[in-house]
Amino acid sequence: MNDIFYKILKNGTGLYNLKKATSGSAGFDLVAAISTEEILLPQETILIPCGFSLEMPTNFEAQVRPRSGIALKNSVTVLNSPGTIDSDYRGEICVILINHGKDPFKIERGMRVAQIIFSKLPDIKLKEVSKIKESDRGDGGFGSTGV
Repeated sequence: MNDIFYKILKNGTGLYNLKKATSGSAGFDLVAAISTEEILLPQETILIPCGFSLEMPTNFEAQVRPRSGIALKNSVTVLNSPGTIDSDYRGEICVILINHGKDPFKIERGMRVAQIIFSKLPDIKLKEVSKIKESDRGDGGFGSTGV
């Protein structure tokens, strides 16, 4: 098991013991570390601070992903999903939310707005070559195998 450390920031005081909702959950819930209620209007985006920072081993990344319930019920999701957090980033974890719906969406302090998932990265070295091997698929993409 690898240790990943988190530090609660001033705006996150009283909000966290970073935990999974269930023992089978893939992600840890991220909550809004805001001081006052925010209203996310239709077709608008907002940056929501989460009130903590991370220290991960160099061979790890974190991904910020939407919560399915908010997406289904309110059409609110994470804009750059998944949002990648590099292992050397030490700033506050934040979430970019977008409201694709028709109604304003209220965000309150402590509300679970997204989830974070940690992944171990393979050690990869990219090598430039003058030719790559052919495959059955070739350069077909963007629906070339069917929709």
